[in-house]
Amino acid sequence: MKYNYEFEIKYQEVDDRKKLRLFNLENYLLEVAGTVADELGFGIQVLHPQGLTWILTRLSVEMYELPGPCDKVRFETWIESNVHMLSTRDFRIYSGDRLIGQCKSVWAVLDMEKREIVNVFDNPIFEGSVDGEVLDMPRVRMTTIPEPTGCVPHKIVYSDLDYNRHCNSCRYLQAMTDAYLPDYYGKRVRLDINYSKEVGLGDELQTFYLVSEDGVQYQQKNQAGETSCSARITLSC
Repeated sequence: MKYNYEFEIKYQEVDDRKKLRLFNLENYLLEVAGTVADELGFGIQVLHPQGLTWILTRLSVEMYELPGPCDKVRFETWIESNVHMLSTRDFRIYSGDRLIGQCKSVWAVLDMEKREIVNVFDNPIFEGSVDGEVLDMPRVRMTTIPEPTGCVPHKIVYSDLDYNRHCNSCRYLQAMTDAYLPDYYGKRVRLDINYSKEVGLGDELQTFYLVSEDGVQYQQKNQAGETSCSARITLSC
């Protein structure tokens, strides 16, 4: 089963070149995923009273072009699979009838008290929700950055937090692109981001980045030196 949602891009969501910011694009993807889950009966409205919540663990987005203000963008989405405690949700992104991007996202359910991932897919509410179509987006493996080009610190503040009591997924990407943003205008952009360890209010987050000919690689570490989030922006013509 496929689901479609259309949005009009707002002026406050674009950058100085009048193109949708990557972290605002991610926010749309998260909103669509959450809306579908709610409509199917296993969204936040159902999980939260049980002490559970959805969390994003991995996201891969490929954009052939980025929309601008007042552009109407349609997100087609479906659930590829629910296996091994992970739900894979795919997207195609359209401007009118023109395909401008695609996305593969991987989700898990978190026990909010234990802060542990739990398996919920044997629950009858998930029956019949999987479409099964596999989106062809090979996974990009993340590596550590031995000699970064630079490092920018960021302290997690009130406006970074979400209802799960940790840093909002989009805020990691915002901190990365604030630290260093490659010139991707007019190029095909692929974003790969992995979330590995949550951070909360008052935590120090260091954004290391390594610039290369085809983009930039990011690695964010918490104050204990553990990787909280890693990402890569790859550019092509």
